[in-house]
Amino acid sequence: MKNNGLKSKQNLFTTRRDMLCRCGMGLGAVALTSILGETGWLSAAPVGATTNPLAPKNPPFPAKAKRVLHLFMNGGASHVDTFDPKPSLQKYAGKPLPFTLKTERRTGAAFPSPFEFKPYGKSGIEVSEIFSHVGECVDDLCIIRSMQTDIPNHEPSLMMMNCGEVRQVRPSFGSWVTYGLGSENQNLPGFISLCPDGLPTEGNRNWRAAFLPGAYQATYIDTRETQIEKLIENIRNGSTSTKEQRRQLDLLSELNQSYQDKRQNDALLEARVQSFELAYRMQMEATDAFDVSQEPEQIRRMYGEGVQARQMMIARRLLERGVRFVQVWHGAGQPWDSHDDIKTNHRRLALECDQPIAALLKDLKQRGMLEDTLILWGGEFGRTPTVELPDLGANSGMSNGRDHNPYGFSVWLAGAGLKKGIVHGSTDEFGFAAAENKVHVHDLHSTLLHLLGFDHEKFTYRYSGRDFRLTDVHGRIVSEILA
Repeated sequence: MKNNGLKSKQNLFTTRRDMLCRCGMGLGAVALTSILGETGWLSAAPVGATTNPLAPKNPPFPAKAKRVLHLFMNGGASHVDTFDPKPSLQKYAGKPLPFTLKTERRTGAAFPSPFEFKPYGKSGIEVSEIFSHVGECVDDLCIIRSMQTDIPNHEPSLMMMNCGEVRQVRPSFGSWVTYGLGSENQNLPGFISLCPDGLPTEGNRNWRAAFLPGAYQATYIDTRETQIEKLIENIRNGSTSTKEQRRQLDLLSELNQSYQDKRQNDALLEARVQSFELAYRMQMEATDAFDVSQEPEQIRRMYGEGVQARQMMIARRLLERGVRFVQVWHGAGQPWDSHDDIKTNHRRLALECDQPIAALLKDLKQRGMLEDTLILWGGEFGRTPTVELPDLGANSGMSNGRDHNPYGFSVWLAGAGLKKGIVHGSTDEFGFAAAENKVHVHDLHSTLLHLLGFDHEKFTYRYSGRDFRLTDVHGRIVSEILA
């Protein structure tokens, strides 16, 4: 009893910092509470309740999309060999182009695509033979052929496409989306990144939360693994029962809360607490979500064989279970970075993902999920219409590849709120630079946020005395592609 009395007396004391903080901010807090109460932004919470950062939230404006799937062709797929046919390259084959190209490495003459293009669907949009299965779905696609980014290097261009900034540490697009919308499934992460064979260039910076709370950072899964114990480390606890784990976590939560109270709600500790809770809940649902053997045989045949097929099935299973943002990478490193032998390399890479991507589009459509799912396909930049010369060690001494090209490239979108079976914008006659209806990455992010119910100029997070946003101080909504 004496110890309890002593503890009670100690709690009556406060530090000088606490006293100044309370005195200086007390009246402001009272006024703010009154304002928030009147506007309906402040609601009472049950005693002892904690805020769940991944609780589902409604966007401020009517939304067309409720979830996002980002198919990342890591390394920069060549637009002139996939979704942007340029017959003029055949006319100039082996000859200099009639203008000077500013490229990262030395390039030579015009290099026509080694692949045939043909029209598909009712829209008659031309697609390369290496994406024939996706071509069959072209009437559901919105192809943007006039994309632009800032820098012709992988690292900054990856950061621009994923985080909207080439230099400074910023939250990823997926982190912004989960920050704004939460998740519909509290037993799985709100943001999951599927990437086989390890981390890509720039590692987890591609899906980081940066200065957003840590709960909004992606959970990375190496989809090369097939056994659930290797796919998700420590998914099963072989030492204690679920009930015992719950008791342990409850005790740990009490200790952490006591620590938090003394340190003004430290964000890093809160992120750690949330990760413990999520890991516990995942034991109940993740095993089922990642087990593609549960899919009917005809579905598995539709997706095909290989890592990419398994990734696409996992992505669909995660989306239908309420995961808000799923990013699917085509391998670690830069597999699409074809500085040489583009005919062999691009054909092989497309063979790995063409059928699975088309199957995913068809599967989502059959399930009625394409209507409220937003799909983005593309890499960090495109490639030059001229051949790269073997003088800087980027290739194997062969003049049959392409250099990086940030000035003009293609992505395609599908799903919620978008026009179907259309091409927006164009590159010049040879495919070097965006020429008509140019779309910067900031514009792309602005448009995607709009479809998710956010005004990209007002969707901000205050950090270090400044309001930050995904699009920085740029971006416009590409209204021409909206349905």
